Amino acid sequence: MIEIRLAVDGAVPETLALPVAAPAGTAETEQRLPDVQQPPEVDTADTDIAGSEVPVGGVDVGGLLRTAYAAESAVREEALAFIADVHHSGKRGVLHTLNRPLASPRRLLLAGVGAGDEAGWRAAGAAIARSARMQPSVTVGVPPGVEPEAVRGLAEGLWLASYRFRLGSEAPDKAPRLASATIVVDRPERYEAALSEARTVAEATILARDLTNMPSDQKSPAWLAERIREAAADRPGLTVAVRDQEQLAAEGFGAILAVGCGSTRPPKLVELSWQPPAARTHVVLVGKGITFDTGGICIKPRAGMKLMRKDMGGAAAVAAATIAAAALRLPVRVTALAPLAENMVSGTAYRPGDVVRHYGGMTTEVLNTDAEGRLVLADAMAYAVRRLDPDLMVDLATLTGAQSVALGKRTAALFSDNEALAGALADAADAAGERVWRMPMPDDYREALDSQVADLVNATEVGAGSVMAAMYLREFTGEFRDRWAHVDMSAPAWADSPDAELVKGATGWGVRTLVRWLGTVATQAS
Repeated sequence: MIEIRLAVDGAVPETLALPVAAPAGTAETEQRLPDVQQPPEVDTADTDIAGSEVPVGGVDVGGLLRTAYAAESAVREEALAFIADVHHSGKRGVLHTLNRPLASPRRLLLAGVGAGDEAGWRAAGAAIARSARMQPSVTVGVPPGVEPEAVRGLAEGLWLASYRFRLGSEAPDKAPRLASATIVVDRPERYEAALSEARTVAEATILARDLTNMPSDQKSPAWLAERIREAAADRPGLTVAVRDQEQLAAEGFGAILAVGCGSTRPPKLVELSWQPPAARTHVVLVGKGITFDTGGICIKPRAGMKLMRKDMGGAAAVAAATIAAAALRLPVRVTALAPLAENMVSGTAYRPGDVVRHYGGMTTEVLNTDAEGRLVLADAMAYAVRRLDPDLMVDLATLTGAQSVALGKRTAALFSDNEALAGALADAADAAGERVWRMPMPDDYREALDSQVADLVNATEVGAGSVMAAMYLREFTGEFRDRWAHVDMSAPAWADSPDAELVKGATGWGVRTLVRWLGTVATQAS
């Protein structure tokens, strides 16, 4: 990760970034969103304050006066004239660059923070990271008295937008990139906790991105289980148990075994636990972990298969969020379950018409081998219900293409019968810079899941694909039905192009939402 530090003062930088807020009362559409290489380090610094605000046509550019070098009248007047000339609106994430080749600083980046909320600062940080990506360092001036949440958002944007994943011949450490950022503030001690939290969440999100981006020729169930074990190894209080094929068979995880039986690389079940002594609430997180999905015998078309390395994004998210919870020492018990399998075509693959027996005894008639994610999730959820006694259970999965049809690329589908749980998850997603939309589970759709030969079918022909998948999973929640939520994040798990703090490729979607929500759960339980 790039180095980010807090500072009070510093040398005159080559590149200085300054925030520009939208005029008060300006309407702006609110977004409820949102070689492996580390992004830059970030820290904060302090300096003398020459002034607090400079309104220009209603635009607050207080950041221009945050640093000694920016307080020089020539720099200030040049920047203000430039803002007026380009009609900088201060809109969230909008950035203008003023090049000053014969002066210091040589570049001024004027980044819009919108209304000045955390989302605006996150967007500004992302815009700065992209603009300064070929520079070794950047200094960001922050107006005095901003809330710690602003620095948290700024740092998250800097870290996440500077992420790169590369396995090419060019050595990652030789490629030009932003290596460090200094955030200049009036009182560094006020922002240290926010910066530390932002770093933990960014590291967890980057872990999920790395795991999801990894090509599936390397990413077998065993590889993914070992990477999760390694990531958890340095965190006191975390324990990891990995069930292999023999243990899964002995304990009755029939669906995980069925989905994985077509591959020469056997399935696994990862159980990652954070159990602080003072925890009063137990949360179980379940994440779909299909390391590659051909669709099985009901094979996918080529276009639908090329990105199926992302089909374990849910498992990556719940594992990374649990590691972050341990790093933040959240006083809530968290168990992450990641059923891992590769859905391949072979002479040993499971078939349409097969009946699989889940953990606990329920059976499913397989009508579509490409509806495999719900099968492995059902096994893990049934285990959680019977063995772990959770107070709350949330599953994340790249489950259906229907989610994208209904809600597009940036909005995940949220399902729950619990109003409070659904509301808390939506609020957490909003605060974290991700976005969910609650979907229905109508009772009159339930009969479509009935099978003549088993308890359930795994696919229907009644439409509402994401709804039916959620209702199928609900059948495995037992007495915990009103403590469970399902999030289908199939499309948001991957970005086709850069967008704010997202880069092309895996997004790590869900990590930030889960960490925010776990923090809320911990606060409510204390």
